[in-house]
Amino acid sequence: MGENRCDWCLSTPLYRQYHDEEWGRPVTDDARLFEFLILEGAQAGLSWITVLNKRENYRRLFDGFDAERIARYTPAKIERLLQDPGIIRNRLKVESAVKNARAYLALRERGETLSDFLWQFTDGRVLVNRPHTMADVPATTPVSDAMSRALKKAGFSFVGSTIMYAHMQATGMVNDHLLSCPGHRQCVDEARAKNLL
Repeated sequence: MGENRCDWCLSTPLYRQYHDEEWGRPVTDDARLFEFLILEGAQAGLSWITVLNKRENYRRLFDGFDAERIARYTPAKIERLLQDPGIIRNRLKVESAVKNARAYLALRERGETLSDFLWQFTDGRVLVNRPHTMADVPATTPVSDAMSRALKKAGFSFVGSTIMYAHMQATGMVNDHLLSCPGHRQCVDEARAKNLL
């Protein structure tokens, strides 16, 4: 992608790969949106590279982010997870993953997809920003505020506005690639191809 990448991703090859192949690419698949929801919650208060470095462990230990399995986790299973250094061993975050799996399943039982629930806040369209520097990129917006409130009302946790704005960026609901970054145009083109612009 060249040297004009967004500067936040330059520290490691894994970060660059994530930036080049995933960040900002529009996601409408419920399973992937759920995975990002769990990982973004795990990130709270930490850097994203910390989560990326543990992502494969999360996939393994959390049954491939299978919500039906996670929703059935017992207190004993949670205790085993909290002993594993492969994940972020924060009790509230691990318990939140179980709570969010149950909330996600309840959403499905009401006949609503996670994709429709989340994308409604952008009217089913990618919000394309035009930042010149990372200082131009907000931490929250009125859209992430509204999404956070609705998720909390629906029973989700670790879904504050900052976490949800990061989720929107990661899953391409908002394109915050710098204008100088080739990823900006690539994400615009992908959104257009998916009729999300």
